[in-house]
Amino acid sequence: MGADLHSIVQAWLIRARNDLALAEFTFQQRNDLLDTAAYHCQQAAEKAVKAFVVSQNIQVPKTHDIRRLIQQALAAKPGFTLYLTDADLLTPLATEFRYPSDDEAPMPSFVQVQEAIAAARRIYEFVLSVLPAETHPV
Repeated sequence: MGADLHSIVQAWLIRARNDLALAEFTFQQRNDLLDTAAYHCQQAAEKAVKAFVVSQNIQVPKTHDIRRLIQQALAAKPGFTLYLTDADLLTPLATEFRYPSDDEAPMPSFVQVQEAIAAARRIYEFVLSVLPAETHPV
């Protein structure tokens, strides 16, 4: 992996780290913003997996579907299989609570967000564990 690719991967990981940090902070400090915390959990996992996909010189699709991204990553790192359930939990959070429907504005529960944070952290930490240290956020 060349220096240019390292920088791009690191940029994805920085954004993933920031989304995860924002989700955790919001969850701990602002329970009235659980919908925002849930969204940022999804974003953290999506960006972490995209960082790995980019590191493998695979074209990153414009998608919020973390399962689809993990399926791309599986050829290079079969260990991603362990995170498909987390992907299925997180993917709907890209839109589920972002927009009110015609008759209601659903909000995630405290437990849903707690589980989303744990799932996003597992994916983020796995991605860090399989990428070179020089790509990790500083």
